Amino acid sequence: MPKNDNMLAILWMLNSGVKMTAKQISEKLEINIRTVYRYIDALSASGVPIISDTGHNGGYSLLNNFIRSPLLFDIEEKKALLQAAVFAKEAGYPLSEALDNATSKLKMYSNPEQESILDRHLSGFDVINRMGDPSVQLVLAELEQAVANDLSVEIDYRTSRDDQPKNRVIDPYGMIYWNNKWYTVAFCHLRNEIRSFRADRILQIKHTQTIFKRLEAFSAREFFMQNLLPDLVGKDGLISLIIEGRQEALDDICLHWYLGHHLQERTSDQAIFLLEENSTHKYVPYFLLTYGKSIQVIEPQSINERLAAIASELMEYYQL
Repeated sequence: MPKNDNMLAILWMLNSGVKMTAKQISEKLEINIRTVYRYIDALSASGVPIISDTGHNGGYSLLNNFIRSPLLFDIEEKKALLQAAVFAKEAGYPLSEALDNATSKLKMYSNPEQESILDRHLSGFDVINRMGDPSVQLVLAELEQAVANDLSVEIDYRTSRDDQPKNRVIDPYGMIYWNNKWYTVAFCHLRNEIRSFRADRILQIKHTQTIFKRLEAFSAREFFMQNLLPDLVGKDGLISLIIEGRQEALDDICLHWYLGHHLQERTSDQAIFLLEENSTHKYVPYFLLTYGKSIQVIEPQSINERLAAIASELMEYYQL
């Protein structure tokens, strides 16, 4: 580690308020103890008020309240950052190497007591996520740079309907992580409109030299959610879906990303949703079928008829 980083690390450790010996510092930073003495002298010469106590319980410490920089985190802040890093890595965060370096420094710049506390909190804290294609991280890293620098990118993109990818130039406005997948919201030059693109469907990506002008007050998150879950107020063709059943099953249904958004009323044994008629008959029965006899559709009757038809088709298929 460079000299400046080592000196900063010593400053972090002493700022924790715990007295540390030169031997403890040298072991922590894996440097020679004489080098520690030189760094301590250099810090003192630069005006840092380091207190040196001799004897059996001696060691180095900082004058109280010397440093209160936002860069020096307390134990709760360090714990929060390290646990948040666990979430980020499981979500496929593109800058994973930089994230690892940052978390290593947080642990390194802690005294032994703090390090023990952090280890205890992290040892029982896990996040389980579906493992994605490692190549997506490379795409995400390129997108992150393009979003930050307002750079158009050229991509080969394959939709769920296309067998072959299409080449497009897009202006990425933002990145979204939703339902275990990464998306970018971008202006598509091919379609001449703003669209959402799934990162795992981007087969190739490269930066262009074109700098685009970002739309003022545009929120990639709001655009994505509005397209995913449009407001149904005032729309025609709406129906009420009334489901009764076991409380545990209804709880789970009400947490569904689509149905939960359109929940109108909920009791211990009933849930009422206001939905578009077309999407309700097309998609909802397949989802409800997985709950078997734990639920019952009260209204509309057409959903029960659709459930029976799907079950009949499945039975016929598996009897072949």
